[in-house]
Amino acid sequence: MEEFDYHLPKELIAQKPVEPRDSSRLMVIHRDTGKIEHKIFRDIVEYLNPGDLLVLNVSKVIPARLIGKKLTGANVEIFLLEKVEPGVWRCMVKPGKRLKVGAEVVFKSGLKARIEKHMKDGTRLVSFSTQSDKEIFSAGEIPLPPYIENPDVDSERYQTVYAKEPGAVAAPTAGLHFTKDLLEKLKRMGVETAEVVLHVGLGTFRPVKAEKVEDHKMDEEFYRVPRETMKKIEKTKKSGGRVIAVGTTVVRTLETIARLPKREEYYGKTDLFIYPPFEFKMVDALVTNFHLPRSTLLMLVSAFAGLELIKKAYKIAVEEKYRFFSFGDACLIL
Repeated sequence: MEEFDYHLPKELIAQKPVEPRDSSRLMVIHRDTGKIEHKIFRDIVEYLNPGDLLVLNVSKVIPARLIGKKLTGANVEIFLLEKVEPGVWRCMVKPGKRLKVGAEVVFKSGLKARIEKHMKDGTRLVSFSTQSDKEIFSAGEIPLPPYIENPDVDSERYQTVYAKEPGAVAAPTAGLHFTKDLLEKLKRMGVETAEVVLHVGLGTFRPVKAEKVEDHKMDEEFYRVPRETMKKIEKTKKSGGRVIAVGTTVVRTLETIARLPKREEYYGKTDLFIYPPFEFKMVDALVTNFHLPRSTLLMLVSAFAGLELIKKAYKIAVEEKYRFFSFGDACLIL
């Protein structure tokens, strides 16, 4: 695990996004030569070619954080993780130990929740007084990562401009740098886009507690790759273009299906854990942010670019005062 650790001064953790979105900085990392360049994100157009395919995760962050009260008046936080059926969700509950099966929580909107079951992984099965996602979500707020201490951040800024399928509890943050204008410019250049869905769960950010990387187990996350995207990937590969993943979630989705029997479309759950060494079968380039020390995301980019090159890049990023994590700057790994 020590191999994936680095020192990050706290002041480099971005507390708010830059405006406009595509004015963040962009570190360009060339895997073949080891060359590192410093650009602005909108300069990404210089590195993409007609016939390349940008694959975007169109998952949308849901208002997963609901604050209610027990009948005694004490505050309770219910954090939505996964819908089991209409009106029933797997949740994290704080303080969970004190809430027994049958306990009720009431929210300002009049919504009620009932603890139905304690799950083995520490989560709770919770039923709500409505089957309507809209009514449940109206009692919640978009959860920002715990390292963002700025309470004034507009939660809509924590969504990509192309987000449309609700289900994630955290944003696929590599996509936060794209504006509609930039995507339109790339389209005019002949760069195609395709969509996948991977609903980011808390497991992506769960700390790795194992001393050996390979002992860590990833949580399962739902993914879907539509038929249209499969056609575009096949066309891109045949014509010699590159499949460029926007974010680690896209990498995990595409490398999951690359290991399955060939089908026209895919959906299911993946717990694929990518760390060095790893053979990438589908992804040719990657747009990503700067990731937490000792995180599975840092392991994935180290597998893609090589551990030594990533260590070098992160050392330079700290020296050059790049902004880190969700609202931070970006990397383009070619």
